Amino acid sequence: MGKPATAVVGIGATGVVLAAALLSKDPDVLLVDPQPGLAESLMRMGLRVSGEIAYEVPVRRAYSRIEGLKDHRPDVVFVATKTFHLPRVLEELGEVFRPGMKIVSTHNGLGTEDVIADRFGAEAALRMSLNYGVSLKGPGEVELAFFNRPNHLGGLVPESREAGISLCDRLTAAGLDTAYVDDIKAFVWKKMIMKCTMASICAVTDKTIQEALAFPPTRKIADACFHEALAVAKAKGYDLGADYLKQALGYLEKVGIHKDSMCFDLANQSRTEIDFLGGKVVEYGQETGVPTPCYSVMTNLVKALEDKYLI
Repeated sequence: MGKPATAVVGIGATGVVLAAALLSKDPDVLLVDPQPGLAESLMRMGLRVSGEIAYEVPVRRAYSRIEGLKDHRPDVVFVATKTFHLPRVLEELGEVFRPGMKIVSTHNGLGTEDVIADRFGAEAALRMSLNYGVSLKGPGEVELAFFNRPNHLGGLVPESREAGISLCDRLTAAGLDTAYVDDIKAFVWKKMIMKCTMASICAVTDKTIQEALAFPPTRKIADACFHEALAVAKAKGYDLGADYLKQALGYLEKVGIHKDSMCFDLANQSRTEIDFLGGKVVEYGQETGVPTPCYSVMTNLVKALEDKYLI
């Protein structure tokens, strides 16, 4: 696989980092974001990343709609939108998709790669687990707080391996170290059990991760949710081992000084990603016959809070 024409859809906080890395080696990378005026701003101001990694790159081609990609026929499309935008993005990509195209989900949440596979086939779907933390400072400008190298990327079928390794090589050469793994879902589960558990607890209580784990009532909820999620993961074929919970809690207690992004979603009266976080654990529990009473309650509480302002 030679150097493909590449697009990044979704130029929010994580998408800026991904796009900037790719643009640092290939100035013809295509960007898409529907936010009014953002495409024009990106072409005028470029992308700027500070912190753990620094990039400052110009943007030649940015569009407000995916249909802008038609004439460029990209071979690879990274999707870095919010999870709830994924079905719409895939619908629009249907006008651009052609055999051999790879669509890479970089989302938070569980099962996003399966949504791509259901629409375009397993060979088209890849998943990337991002191991960096970033905050948006302005249009096209972010600060990278940490990067626990490497990111991980993988396909759903062996036929995607060559293309996946090529993408990892490109990202690593651009400073965004990324390793190809044969079972990407295992890495997603390891990361997302922490996110799925703490997001709803923090959002409902408006606590930081550290505060939620230090406060006995919310710690009790977190412990119960962790055990439910681990049981669901095991039923789905991913036994993360006896030491996982201890390691995960130790990690969260050290780094969880900030509020989860879902806290800000509720505060800003924005749609949350609960359907692909706690909601997905509940869905998988129903599929496998694993009870998830605590996850069900926390998921429904977030939905009830959303219902106050969502139209």
